[in-house]
Amino acid sequence: MMKRETSLPHNFLWGGAVAANQVEGAYNEDGKGWAITDVVKRVKPEDRRKMAFPFPTSEEVKSFMEMDDEHFPKRYGIDFYHRYKEDIALFKELGFKALRVSIAWTRIYPNGDDAEPNEAGLKFYDNLFDELLKNDIEPIVTLSHYEMPLNLSLEYGGWTNRKLVDLFAQYAETVMTRYKDKVKYWITFNEINCILMSPYISAGILRDQVAEEDLLEAQYQAAHHQFLASAKAVEACHRLIPDGQIGCMVIGMINYPNSPHPEDVLETLYDQRKTFFFTDVQVRGHYPMYMQRFFEEHGIEIKKQPEDDQILQNNLVDFISFSYYMSSVSARPGAGGESAAGNLLTSLKNPYLEASDWGWQIDPVGLRLIMNMFYERYEKPLFIVENGLGAFDKVEDDGRIHDDYRIEYLRQHLTQMKEAVADGVELLGYTAWGPIDLISFSTSEMSKRYGFIYVDQDDDGNGTLERSRKDSFYWYQKVIATNGEEL
Repeated sequence: MMKRETSLPHNFLWGGAVAANQVEGAYNEDGKGWAITDVVKRVKPEDRRKMAFPFPTSEEVKSFMEMDDEHFPKRYGIDFYHRYKEDIALFKELGFKALRVSIAWTRIYPNGDDAEPNEAGLKFYDNLFDELLKNDIEPIVTLSHYEMPLNLSLEYGGWTNRKLVDLFAQYAETVMTRYKDKVKYWITFNEINCILMSPYISAGILRDQVAEEDLLEAQYQAAHHQFLASAKAVEACHRLIPDGQIGCMVIGMINYPNSPHPEDVLETLYDQRKTFFFTDVQVRGHYPMYMQRFFEEHGIEIKKQPEDDQILQNNLVDFISFSYYMSSVSARPGAGGESAAGNLLTSLKNPYLEASDWGWQIDPVGLRLIMNMFYERYEKPLFIVENGLGAFDKVEDDGRIHDDYRIEYLRQHLTQMKEAVADGVELLGYTAWGPIDLISFSTSEMSKRYGFIYVDQDDDGNGTLERSRKDSFYWYQKVIATNGEEL
């Protein structure tokens, strides 16, 4: 049988992805307000295999605001705010065609409900995008990457409050108007399906604001408001930037049944819908039929305005972007089995897969599977905007970092990505997560490193912040130079 050609399109967008809250630092400079991640503590080493996503109360958050910065690494990041030119020069050396970044909402509207935007914040991103474009790197901009203003949690109850729809729309309109000549690729909400797993990080919901028995309904109500806000951002992009494109973004999770038992397979379907629900609404423009039964059985009533359905239907995303780190195993209720760690969630351990230093199950073939599932379902372009390996890196006596494990992880995933393209999947690009070492989203550690570029900083924030190239730097440089032909 003849093997199908796996070459990538000539205009494929190779690059990397970072988030403002994990790299910028300077959390209290130039008028920036408090963000929800500014009060997320670092996870202790003995707990690093646990996904310790916070669900604080209002009083806890207020007390965290009074604590020293050393406990909250995302406040200082890797000082990208002051070193972005140096870092972009390294990305240029790597051969990047694109860099996915996020705008910190709190740099533009420090409290989220301010009457006027903060000019110093707008100017910073002017400078950032100018520097990228000067180096022939296309900015891909996420509007909300776990960086919502903390004030919107404390004063409004987070995304459970419909007022946030218009506040977000105002923010989107402001930045799209400002950067319409500089940014052509936009993403609305990062990993929007995270709202089911981490209500505080994804939706700004505080524990004392919702009764435990009402939490699931609150999460879906918050999701509805984010769908509307996303649709309004889509409308603004299409109106303000006719040659622009805007997409949704989800955690790309592929679920396998624990066994051929029909009830395991059925549970797998239910779990897969936890991803597809969020893409169904934003790509197809309406709530899927299967959610009606789910809402009825769980006593959930989504409060809608008469115009909501039309807003969703009229403003469909142009592409589907997603993160992919691992796959998951689903089992019928009561089925036993060993658990495995994961990105935002845990599942049963898959005996056929190896795991990372943090227990995440490594499954390159799963990437090909989820790409095919997305494309068959929607027939819209895909964009892999996060994929990478968090691992411990050792600096040798000569200063080199031999990260062959990272190269092998990425090689396997890129091989499967190319197979999916050969299957017929339309793919815009690939931006590896954390091209430079940054503060971990899940544990706020520095020692969980993803980058091709090493940053001299430890978990306590000590170090010179000097940047240096790992072995993977030169490998990825060749991958990009050959458009993925040499892996």
